[in-house]
Amino acid sequence: MRALSSLASRVSPAIQNLSEELINHSNPKPRTSSKSNSSTRLDHRTTGNYSLARFRGKPSVKSQDKHHNLSPTPNARISHAKQRFNTKPIDHSYICQTLSRKDWSLLLKHEVEAMRITLDARSIVSILQNLEDALQILKFYIWVSIVNPVLAKNQSIRGVLANALYRKGPVLLSTELIQDIRNSGCRITEDFICVLIGSWGRLGLAKYIADVFGQISYLGLNPTTRLYNAVIDALVKSNSLDMAYLKFQQMPTDNCKPDRYTYNILIHGVCKAGVMDEALRLVKQMEGLGYSPNVFTYTILVDGFCNAEKVDEAFKFFQKMKERNVHPNEATYRSLVTGVFRCVSPHKAFELLSRFVEREVVLPKVACDAILHSLSNNSLAREAAEFLRRFGEKGYLPDTITFDVTMTCLIKGLDLEETCDILDSLAERGLKLGFNTYMMLVEALYKSGKVAEGNWYLTQMFQNGYVSNVSSYNMVLDCFVKAKMMDRASETFNEMHQRGVAPDIVTFNTLINGYCKDGEVGRARELLEKLLQLDFKPDIFTFSSLIDGLCRVHQVEDAFDCLSEMEVWGVAPNAITYNILIRSCCILGDVTRSTKLLKKMQADGIRPDVFSFNALIQSFCKMNKIEKAQKVLVTMLALELSPDNFTYSSFIKALGESGRLDEAKSLFYSMEANGCAPDAYTCNTFIDALVKSAHFEEARDIVKKYEKRGIPLKSIPVL
Repeated sequence: MRALSSLASRVSPAIQNLSEELINHSNPKPRTSSKSNSSTRLDHRTTGNYSLARFRGKPSVKSQDKHHNLSPTPNARISHAKQRFNTKPIDHSYICQTLSRKDWSLLLKHEVEAMRITLDARSIVSILQNLEDALQILKFYIWVSIVNPVLAKNQSIRGVLANALYRKGPVLLSTELIQDIRNSGCRITEDFICVLIGSWGRLGLAKYIADVFGQISYLGLNPTTRLYNAVIDALVKSNSLDMAYLKFQQMPTDNCKPDRYTYNILIHGVCKAGVMDEALRLVKQMEGLGYSPNVFTYTILVDGFCNAEKVDEAFKFFQKMKERNVHPNEATYRSLVTGVFRCVSPHKAFELLSRFVEREVVLPKVACDAILHSLSNNSLAREAAEFLRRFGEKGYLPDTITFDVTMTCLIKGLDLEETCDILDSLAERGLKLGFNTYMMLVEALYKSGKVAEGNWYLTQMFQNGYVSNVSSYNMVLDCFVKAKMMDRASETFNEMHQRGVAPDIVTFNTLINGYCKDGEVGRARELLEKLLQLDFKPDIFTFSSLIDGLCRVHQVEDAFDCLSEMEVWGVAPNAITYNILIRSCCILGDVTRSTKLLKKMQADGIRPDVFSFNALIQSFCKMNKIEKAQKVLVTMLALELSPDNFTYSSFIKALGESGRLDEAKSLFYSMEANGCAPDAYTCNTFIDALVKSAHFEEARDIVKKYEKRGIPLKSIPVL
């Protein structure tokens, strides 16, 4: 391919006209109506109440033939939006400069009085998140706590502050910092010390926490139960349980009484350590002081028993809390479900938790969501389907996020027809399906050749307004590209224009990649010209797709011209770009050129990956030049790259065909020790080598061993 500017002469008139229309779309004229493309294959008709069953031979609840304009319509008033976003943006760099000055406190006060800084929760959070220096973050919070103590206690502000001090800390209490705070007119408060201690706990600074607390009087503070709680909590989080107990025992000497929060912290610590007997002793001691266990206590105990693999005790304490009229919260249910799945087999967990949910008077949705999520994560598609059917009859509907995870599991583990039935049933009972759920199902249906069914669900997406912006259209285009349905992709691209959705660089890259993989380099060139006319700049994805497409149609010289042209556009090639060319040259038998490319790649500062070397190794192995392939492997290992199944199978096949079976055996049996478990292709390659050398018994042993692991191997009549 020559210069990109020379492509204009090759572009068809239709493409050129569409390009002009897209350019003119930047100044659109008012339109009174929007008409759908009559040639499109999607039936964008509304169906009233949701029913996916109509297409699939089931009676629909309600259907309408009236056409609707599917273009998105704004719901919010423009005036309201203006009022909402009329606030002047915060100048974070100026605040940073202010905090670095000695008179920072006075300057901040002046800025607030001049109304250049607004003291509300959103502004304070924004400032805390954007300050890079941990000391400045702390100083700003101290100033806020003096100016507006109520805001300083805001939970969202405290949360952001804690995370910022953890990520950008530690902030240590130096003499200079203390003096700076006092000189500014601010003072060190209990709130301030508690926040600091919390950040030190997360950073594991147990000894420093104890040292600072031992000198707390020098900061003008007296020990309180709240301060002790902060210290004990930080010590537990820093895995210093012994020190936490020591501080707990010191509380009476400072006239501080432990409260329920103190005990919950310690119970949490011993539960994490798996010492459940001590946890129960602390509970009794707490009750003896008049503090009854609350929902947090029971949640900690349930989680602790699960961690200790005492599932029966976890269920027992869950029941006990209900008997004491303590209502479990979301965390309690999640701790129980995830804990049970963690310490027993997934099938046993499903059995135990199903019985547990059935005993509940009110169906706990949080528990059901957690069970379904865990079943899906463990790839138990059949059990997930059974759970949905059994508890769906009792009114359970999963949330959208949980069902997205479940759909992935169902698509992989069940027949698509059954998956569609489950989805239809849930949708008819009121489940609002998300964009991701639709896309997963449509992709799976297209991939399996069920185009008509895929079209049905895609139509539902359009009718529900899920495909209305460039991002959603790009995902639909990508779906068509993966399914090698480039005609549909082209239709959808034209439909975008008709609906006033302007394409972006991702749109063009997706289509160019699809046409290149399909071998239609001419169409890809037309899209490239359109991309240039719209003032988009080709990026690494554009060039890599074009180079790959040119190599696929054996226009390798044009591919190299495209590589040279990348430099003109200021786009640096990456490992993928070079790998495409290395592989193509190897396929053509030009190993010398591939080797030169590999060296140029390294000279340009681009680190090769395992794919860069695999193409050369395979080529040398096919040419029976095993020693040269081994030299390439040595170079690869020197770069700390691990061989994969492709690397091993190339050597095993070449060694077997060369009569060097012992070396092939040694290589195969060393794979797992080197961190690469053989896949089906490598196993079959090794079995073929054994069979050709009449090592039938050993071949049978390999088949038995890896079929037990669930690796599907091809059948060999001799065995």
